[in-house]
Amino acid sequence: MKIRGLPLTSLAKLINSKRLLTDESPRSVFICIADHYEPDWGKATEWLRAKRVERWLDEYPKSVDGIEDCRGRNPQHTFFYPLEEYRSNLLDKLASLCHAGFGDVEVHLHHHNDNSNSLHDKLIWFKNTLYDNHNLLRKDQSGDIRYGFIHGNWALCNSRADGKWCGVNDEINVLLKTGCYADFTMPSAPDPTQTRSINRIYYAFSDASQPKSHDWGPAARVGCNPPDNGLLMIPGPLSLDFKKRKWNLLPRIENGDLHADRPPSIERLDLWENAEVSVEGKSDWIFCKLHTHGAKEENAAHLLGESMRRFHEALAIKAKQNSQFKYFYVTAYEMAELVHAAEAGCTEPDEILNQLENKSNPGSTLLHNLKSKTIHAERVNSLNR
Repeated sequence: MKIRGLPLTSLAKLINSKRLLTDESPRSVFICIADHYEPDWGKATEWLRAKRVERWLDEYPKSVDGIEDCRGRNPQHTFFYPLEEYRSNLLDKLASLCHAGFGDVEVHLHHHNDNSNSLHDKLIWFKNTLYDNHNLLRKDQSGDIRYGFIHGNWALCNSRADGKWCGVNDEINVLLKTGCYADFTMPSAPDPTQTRSINRIYYAFSDASQPKSHDWGPAARVGCNPPDNGLLMIPGPLSLDFKKRKWNLLPRIENGDLHADRPPSIERLDLWENAEVSVEGKSDWIFCKLHTHGAKEENAAHLLGESMRRFHEALAIKAKQNSQFKYFYVTAYEMAELVHAAEAGCTEPDEILNQLENKSNPGSTLLHNLKSKTIHAERVNSLNR
């Protein structure tokens, strides 16, 4: 049984939420905006598609001018670009924005009635195209191109009850085989595809015999090696907002979605922090993966406008007033690397992020850093998986 897309077991967890963080609670908050960036949205014309991308090229650098996190870095934006909407000229433009230091591009996909083989071929083609033609993504130490993933329509692992918008039960296995380093699809509530696993970073495993195999999995933990056949799942925060009630009665779902009716705010940040999405054993590192559909005009107006700038300024004020609070703007890839760094026992995010920024192949940088700290060799090797 579910209530508006939430399994009752998950609803109970949200009602009996985790401890409230106080100003005395030391924490590092990693903020990643994962944009389901769809220039074709609404069956856009060629002119409108180009206009949507040009708007980001023109306005994003201006919108974050003078904004910095605790390391002095400007905000980062990760564009999850739809494979099925590929257009070379638009990717060239987004790549130029990312190469100028404003973010990254990863893989988004809407598909229907697919199968494992055709999905495999699509993902291999797209990641090679992004890397070879646009100088996007990155290779690991083995030379494999790695990518982050968001599933369209929330239907990862064929998780819709009607079987639409996927068709591949063993999607986790296909993602792993094609070089996916992490999935960023969840949370999907109030959509019925929402998993039982909420507010926890974990590993999902394939099960070709049934859909939604990512519903649950072992948590990412300090001192534990990532499993060879598990895909890292980094969800955004999911909670109940009792200050925003539906019909002045029922609390609304807070799922980290940034849109015209729910722009970012310092009040929402409190909910995201208290969801405490973290690696087990490292609760002072909070992973705040937010999502949006930034190509839509009404959303872009907020993401590129004053409401987002006020949010950034409020973060700076909070950090200035509270020495226990640190915040970091990160890409999706950097967030995944920070998860592995936490698993490996690292305690200084600044050092990890500095190395990730200063190398064209950040995966090898992080491994070198961990080795230099004499972390157990087996643990270090697991970071390259």
